[in-house]
Amino acid sequence: MSKDAILGAVRRGLKRGPLPADQRAMLEGRLATHPRHLIPARSRVPRPEQIALFIRNVEKEFGTVARVADADAIPGAIADYLAQQNLEPRFVLAPHPDLAALPWANRPLLRFEARRAAPSDAVSVQHGFAAIAETGTLMLPSDATRPTTLNLLAETEIVVLRSSRIVGAYEEAWDILRRERSDPVTSGFMPRNVMLVTGPSRSADIEQTLELGAHGPRRLHIVLVEDDPAETPGVGPSHDPAAAKSDAPVAPPAEGDRAATAKPARPRRAKGRTDSTTPPGA
Repeated sequence: MSKDAILGAVRRGLKRGPLPADQRAMLEGRLATHPRHLIPARSRVPRPEQIALFIRNVEKEFGTVARVADADAIPGAIADYLAQQNLEPRFVLAPHPDLAALPWANRPLLRFEARRAAPSDAVSVQHGFAAIAETGTLMLPSDATRPTTLNLLAETEIVVLRSSRIVGAYEEAWDILRRERSDPVTSGFMPRNVMLVTGPSRSADIEQTLELGAHGPRRLHIVLVEDDPAETPGVGPSHDPAAAKSDAPVAPPAEGDRAATAKPARPRRAKGRTDSTTPPGA
C-alpha cells in the first residue's frame, strides 16, 4: 500500500480531508527550517582532538580501532585483526565500490563474498557512512551497497571508515545524509533503515550483568583510514569545517560535559544499536 493510500485511510477515519494550502505550507516550512538544539561543547574542538574523542568513545564502549595511512593498508589491517582474534580469514563484504577497489590480492589468504549477510557468517566487513565524535557512534544507513544484515548477523563486525567522515555532533551526521542521499522511491533523503551503532551489541537486563553480543555482533572493530589532512596538528584548518558553518547554538560545559534540553530532538547517547526505521527483512 502506498503512503498516499495510507494517509487517505487515516483522513477518512478522522473524517477530515487534505490540509488547506496555508497549513501545508506552514508545516513544510517548519520541516525545512527546523531549529537545532544545543550541541555538547566537548565536540567543538580542533580537528585532531575531535578524531581522538571519537576513538576514545569507541574504546570506552568496548569497540576497537586500527588507524591506517591509506586505503591500500585496509586488507592488511583486516587480516591482522582476524589473526589477533584467532578468527578464520573469511568474511562477508559489503558490495560497495570503495571496498571492491581495494588491493585484496595483496592478502591472498583472505576469502570473502560481496553480498548480504547470512546467519552462518562469522565476520562481516561494512562500509562506514559517517561517525559522531561526541559518543563514538557510527551512522550506517541501508542501501544496496551497505546491507543492514552486515550490522546484525555476524558475531564480529568490521567497519571501514574514513576519518574525513567523522563529525562532532549528531546534527552534522544527519546534515550529511540529507545532503548526499536521495531515495529513488520517495525522492527524500531517508533510507529504509538507519542504524546508529555505539560499540558491540550488549545488554545488562538480567541481574545487571553485562552480556556482549546480546542482539548483534559481539565484537566491533573499526579500520580508520586517515584521509583528512586536518587531523594532523598544524595541517589544514584547525577546527571542524562543519562547526564553523553551523549556526547551531553550542552548549556551555556542564556537569559530565553535557548540556540537556527539556525536549531534545533525539537521544544524544546511542547505546549499542538503534534503528531510526523498521529493519528490513534482508
